[in-house]
Amino acid sequence: MDFNNQRVLVMGLGVHGGGIGVAKFLAKRGARVTVTDLKTAGQLEESLKQLAGLPIQYVLGEHRESDVLASDMIVRNPGVPREHPLLQLASAHGIPIEMEISLFFLLCPAPIIGITGTKGKTTTTLLTGAMLKAKDARTVVAGNLRVSALELLDQIDATTPVVLELSSWQCEGLEAHKLSPHIACITNLYPDHLNRYKDMADYAAAKALIFVNQKPDDCVILNADQEASHDFARQARSRIVWFSRKQRVDGVYVSGDEILYQPSNQTTTHAPLTIASRRDIGLIGEHNVENVLAATALALAADVAPEQIRSALQDFRGAPHRLEVVRELNGVRYVNDTTATAPAAAIAALKAIGDDIILIAGGADKSLDFETLGRSASLRAKAILLLEGSATEKLDEMIRYGGGGNKIVGRFNSLRDAVAQAHTIARDGDTVLLSPGCASFGMFNNEFERGDQFREIVQTLE
Repeated sequence: MDFNNQRVLVMGLGVHGGGIGVAKFLAKRGARVTVTDLKTAGQLEESLKQLAGLPIQYVLGEHRESDVLASDMIVRNPGVPREHPLLQLASAHGIPIEMEISLFFLLCPAPIIGITGTKGKTTTTLLTGAMLKAKDARTVVAGNLRVSALELLDQIDATTPVVLELSSWQCEGLEAHKLSPHIACITNLYPDHLNRYKDMADYAAAKALIFVNQKPDDCVILNADQEASHDFARQARSRIVWFSRKQRVDGVYVSGDEILYQPSNQTTTHAPLTIASRRDIGLIGEHNVENVLAATALALAADVAPEQIRSALQDFRGAPHRLEVVRELNGVRYVNDTTATAPAAAIAALKAIGDDIILIAGGADKSLDFETLGRSASLRAKAILLLEGSATEKLDEMIRYGGGGNKIVGRFNSLRDAVAQAHTIARDGDTVLLSPGCASFGMFNNEFERGDQFREIVQTLE
């Protein structure tokens, strides 16, 4: 693709890094880039610093119809809904609409491994990347990790392993060109982002875009323990490999203390292959066992040897911001699980930690149901501190409904105040767990800022 002198509108720069990589990539390749965003220059200060010195025009605080109509191509940030009126206007005028990830798929010379899912996709992506790096140190890991895939394109040739984490919004970018990765995985599906999707069926359809355009000799990895996966399987045209924590499958599963692999159609003629042991897993929680199984299935599909898989697994210590033990002080563990932005993720964290939990939760609403989280928090937490946000009233109500009203210590407009209060009441053997179950916008720019602040605050405790 030739971008030289093309008028490209990057719609949405964002604070997650979603528009930075593509704007930089296009500007360096001679495109005439205009970046628009609803946020102000002050709100985007850190993002703008990363583009300093590049020949880019900015229109901040608004998106303008005139900028759309003057463009040869629109590149939308994942944060810009596909139904946006200006995108519809572009379509009506025949102006192509791309995303960073669609450009990468079109330009990448190597087969791609793609991973999505409501929970576990980052851990699964990083672990899969580690397993492939054990085979080939050139392996590229990027995507929805605040790492621009396009900026790594020059490192990739036809034989370079490429592993991408893909959000549901990034999966949408594959639809127009009928693209899917050579090897795909959906870790699981739980209610999330229902403020952006019409319903669960719409959300599931976005996730399914990661595999629906695969060819018959491609491969999709699915979670046999979820009913949603069996719906996905009925749509697949490619080879299906299952993973399961609960049952024997054609694929990767747990039996006793062992992680086993049973190739498809060999369940009666060949004994399963032992890949690793549960003792090789250094991550907290049963949900992380599922992530290990998914990553193992992906690595096997990419022809990584069992001993390389086992070695990578033994060395892997998890992803930042996901059940990350920040510090132990006076017998109290402080755990950062800020990326638990939906109730199902916070429930998994509560189960993983077990008992004696002082929970910091609450935040912004994504039109999700908090009843199950309310019951789980009431059962497992000894104290609950709520961060104010548009979802917090609903969560407060469901905790009280679940019988945990007496455990609510208070509602806080400051993470620092909440951590200080948790520190005051915590005792030897307790875990202070930041696992909000809600989005971060309002009090924070994003969940990573929330986690970074938690880390910094915890390190100042005495």
